[in-house]
Amino acid sequence: MKAVKLLLSVLAMTFLVSCSSDNDIPPPVEPISLYELLAEYEVWYVDYGKSYGTGDVYYVAQAFTLSYLNGVMHANNNLVGIGETGNGLGIDVGTYDTNGMTLITNHNIDGRIDFHVKQLNVNTIELYNFEEDVTYVLEGFQTTTFDYDGLFYDNLDLMVQEYDGWEKTYVSDDGDLNPFDDENYLTFFYEDGDNTFLSSIDETGLEIGDVIWDYQGLYNIIIDSQILTLNYDGGDTEKFDLTVINDNVLEMYHLSSGTTYQFTGRGFNLIEKRNLRKKESANSDKSVRNGSKKRTKVDSRTILGEKHLK
Repeated sequence: MKAVKLLLSVLAMTFLVSCSSDNDIPPPVEPISLYELLAEYEVWYVDYGKSYGTGDVYYVAQAFTLSYLNGVMHANNNLVGIGETGNGLGIDVGTYDTNGMTLITNHNIDGRIDFHVKQLNVNTIELYNFEEDVTYVLEGFQTTTFDYDGLFYDNLDLMVQEYDGWEKTYVSDDGDLNPFDDENYLTFFYEDGDNTFLSSIDETGLEIGDVIWDYQGLYNIIIDSQILTLNYDGGDTEKFDLTVINDNVLEMYHLSSGTTYQFTGRGFNLIEKRNLRKKESANSDKSVRNGSKKRTKVDSRTILGEKHLK
């Protein structure tokens, strides 16, 4: 009798556990098409650091975000105006369609390029291009939750390249004399694998295309501290505490002299396809007047008069 009661008890417990487990099983997820998956998120952040492969599809590699909505492909290629351009989507760069797990894109410049798409999780996908043997990792967001400001500040070294040049438009009254007082224009670009800058002592008020460049070197921006360093080919180094007043005005506090400068961007470039790695710089054909000549300290305020007075 006891054995029977025990068996009935075990059967009862098994039934209860079975019922409980059945109730805990979530209902099956309805599969959606690739076309629907891409439209689930308004922007797809291109996480280039997680991408891998031997080649590159440049319009993907150089975009900060891509969007696939209603057959139109958008990209945020510029940092200037990001979050506002195209209501956060960026500019129209082409069209797209899907066939199974194949994404068929027609870029406005590069033409048709296809990708095999693999979903890694609910908002992360991989795009694989066979011709270039490259895989890109994209993470989906809505425009209301995407951190546009974080993306902007993490890429200040690229943002400064989006203008033909920067003109000095303000100098503070305080601060010691220093060689940088003479330099009224800066331009930044990517060339031969390096972040490169040119500077000029030409008088302000010129078109950037008319500026003759006097000095050249490499630049670096430390993101965490926002320190801009200009390493001149002649051996000089200038360091600035960089503040972005807006995406058209930079404030540069010269650490050694205590002088504050402001530079205003001139000649904004709307980028349809950013191509940093193989970019032939628009400035590469410009002669540099003094080349790598080491700068000397000149009291420009004595030579040039009130224009350079602090």
